[in-house]
Amino acid sequence: MQVIKAKDNSKDLILTAELPTFLVADLLQCPTLPTLPSVAINVLKIARTEQPSVTDFASAIERDPALTMRIITLANSAFFSHTHTKVHSCQEATARLGLDATLAAVMSFSLLQNKGIDAHYQRIWMRSIVASLAARYLAIHLCPDMAGPVFTAALLQDIGIMALRATYPKESTDLYLEAALSHRQLSESEQRLFGCDHSQVGAWLAAKWGVPTPLAQRICDSHGEYNMAATDILCIQLSGPIADAWLSSHPAQSLVTVIREFQTYEGAHSFSLGQLLENIQQQLPALADMLQMAAPPLQDNESLLAEAQQLLFRQTLQLNARLDAQHAELVSLRQRQDELEERSRTDALTGLANRAWLEEKLRKRFVLCQEQSRIMSVVFIDLDHFKKLNDQYGHQMGDLVLENFGKTLQALIREGDLAGRWGGEEFLIILPDENATAALVFARRIAQRLERTPMAHNDQESIHVSVSIGIACLEDGGFGNADELIDAADKSMYFIKRTGRGGIAVYGERGASIMPIND
Repeated sequence: MQVIKAKDNSKDLILTAELPTFLVADLLQCPTLPTLPSVAINVLKIARTEQPSVTDFASAIERDPALTMRIITLANSAFFSHTHTKVHSCQEATARLGLDATLAAVMSFSLLQNKGIDAHYQRIWMRSIVASLAARYLAIHLCPDMAGPVFTAALLQDIGIMALRATYPKESTDLYLEAALSHRQLSESEQRLFGCDHSQVGAWLAAKWGVPTPLAQRICDSHGEYNMAATDILCIQLSGPIADAWLSSHPAQSLVTVIREFQTYEGAHSFSLGQLLENIQQQLPALADMLQMAAPPLQDNESLLAEAQQLLFRQTLQLNARLDAQHAELVSLRQRQDELEERSRTDALTGLANRAWLEEKLRKRFVLCQEQSRIMSVVFIDLDHFKKLNDQYGHQMGDLVLENFGKTLQALIREGDLAGRWGGEEFLIILPDENATAALVFARRIAQRLERTPMAHNDQESIHVSVSIGIACLEDGGFGNADELIDAADKSMYFIKRTGRGGIAVYGERGASIMPIND
């Protein structure tokens, strides 16, 4: 291997995040960083020209006889040859492969030379090989014009692992030899260790070698979030999970994830996952042999897919059951929350609004009336001689009277009104959009109901109560806030209590609207 002497395209990359400064420095200082032989560098130089040709590619490759024979063998393999006609020259082989596939083959053959590779290194390259087959199949069905570039990028998508292993042999030993680690988990672990994952490092390395920027960019994007807008990138991104499933010790379970991910893509109907797997099975032995790799054993794709579909069905049922249970729990929680909220603003004895809720609603209504030039009235009620009633009949009877009076108020108010217990034997009613006249009519209905209806019984004795009522309307005074409106109604109510109880007074009309009630 020789030191890289090629155009540096790394500054043209659009990385999802800049590589950490320490990482770039360590990569550049690494003496064993993967490099390319002169023939590969020459092929890259040709690939960067405006109009690279088959003849130029072939001329550069022919300087390495061993590489030339491997390119010819690859062109005659079942993967690329659809006829019985054999090619015998490098130029014929390059023409059959296409420039993108030839570039991928040259770089792959070069990077796999004399590596003394371990099991994980072989697994990573086998993943890339399977991914390249899957990506090419997808591209043929979804974006045929991009099949070559997609194949090349998919085959080179994991070269960043080579750079990270060479630069950080100690740190990466446990990480890259953990066979149980999924590729997605691998990327997450790399992010924690190095501040980026191998797709970004691989793109940077490829750009340093001088590969065309679009190819380096596809390597960079190969492990990102699915890009539904760029079909060529999506083919590469989908190819990785397919390769992971193919090489998994539990392929059916891994295929469930693939099926789910394919279901999110609208163009999934354009191809058959079963045919895709069959295509990989047919092409993999030849391509692996060209790269001097041992292909994994063949498998029954039809049975594998059927098992995956059954697993998916069972998981979907389980998921739906969990979702139903979670929904029921959520409904229950919401009901309990509603109950707690209701209890937090309800007076426990009467079932009416408590004072805090009355004050909050009244303040909001007051602001609304000011903003929209609307009116509102409040009715302040005090049960007459309530202490005397408690002393005579006991507090339990007093509570029963308060409870029944609360039910009476609730039955008399209209929708939109709010009745509440202000405290003790005092009550407040908010009447939105009602003037003092309407509030007075409502107050008289309360008085008349109390005349007819006892609030409790003691043995054979009916217990009637009378009330003192004060009314204040927003339009009848220059009230600066809700508290002043309540205070006005309260003062009107106390005016009644001072003048004998059992009557109604309207703020601003003292004495004019007093109606006596039997005490």
